[in-house]
Amino acid sequence: MTRSDPGATDAELSVVAPVHNESENIGPLLERLAPVLQRCAASFEVIFVDDGSTDDTLEIVRAAHARDPRIRALSLSRNFGKEVAIAAGLDHARGAATVIMDADLQHPPEAIESFVALWRQGYKNVFGQRTDRAADSPLRRLLTQRFYSLFGSVGETSLPEGAGDFRLLDAQAVAALRAMREHARFSKGLYAWIGFKSIGAPFEVEARAHGSSKFSYLKLTNFALDGLMSFTTLPLKVWSYIGVATSIFALAMATFFLTRTLIFGVDVPGYASLIVSITFFAGIQLLSLGVIGEYVGRIFAEVKRRPLYLIEERIGVAPLPEDNRLPPSDWV
Repeated sequence: MTRSDPGATDAELSVVAPVHNESENIGPLLERLAPVLQRCAASFEVIFVDDGSTDDTLEIVRAAHARDPRIRALSLSRNFGKEVAIAAGLDHARGAATVIMDADLQHPPEAIESFVALWRQGYKNVFGQRTDRAADSPLRRLLTQRFYSLFGSVGETSLPEGAGDFRLLDAQAVAALRAMREHARFSKGLYAWIGFKSIGAPFEVEARAHGSSKFSYLKLTNFALDGLMSFTTLPLKVWSYIGVATSIFALAMATFFLTRTLIFGVDVPGYASLIVSITFFAGIQLLSLGVIGEYVGRIFAEVKRRPLYLIEERIGVAPLPEDNRLPPSDWV
């Protein structure tokens, strides 16, 4: 790799890679990524977003930057999560197009060439489309399939099958994403929501080079809830229908008991049926309050207007123009 001006902020192609304890994968990724970028772009930059790593990930990136200033990094002050790390990278990417990819080599760098070719044909949102999910466990494949089916039924936008974070976005699409500052981020939905001329580019997911996935089933469940609640209000609306149905059922039961009492006289109610009915409707009420609480909690997080992330250190990445009016801690 040849040296370029470390102060340069513009490139034909930017690559954003969020990393969290990926020290073993940085070297192998750059070995495969650099030749690809040299072939398909006149100029490029690679921005690693260190999302609170506790290993020597940042030191390895720092050493890579010393060898080639086009390798750059943002170090966040703590672990903010992959979705926010992607947002931080997009905020600072200055390429005419930006590629988002994982650093674990499950996203093959060689696929970027086909992304760039499609971008030059006029597509502004080129998404990598997985041809299979053999790398995932059977349970994860099942849950993923159910989630996308549910999202397609109730979401405001439809998600292309097999699409994920691995994609190329034109600068116009990146600018649209920068304008979205919500904290409960579901990037896959945002990519679909912004629109623009889109196309899928099939690729095969490779085995993870080193380490293990940082996404537990609990984190994936919370991520799925964020996705559903960010792109549909159906969970709120459904309780109106349940309330109407319950009211009609209660009115029908009241009519039935009144008629039976008028015909057969007073009947002593059973204790068991009374307890069951009270417990059932109490559960319905608590469940509905829980759904409302999920939405209110997300509203509460947004109205506090805290910065989306904080940057502890920059390696070869210039501050944003608006950062000049902010404290040195890089509130963004």
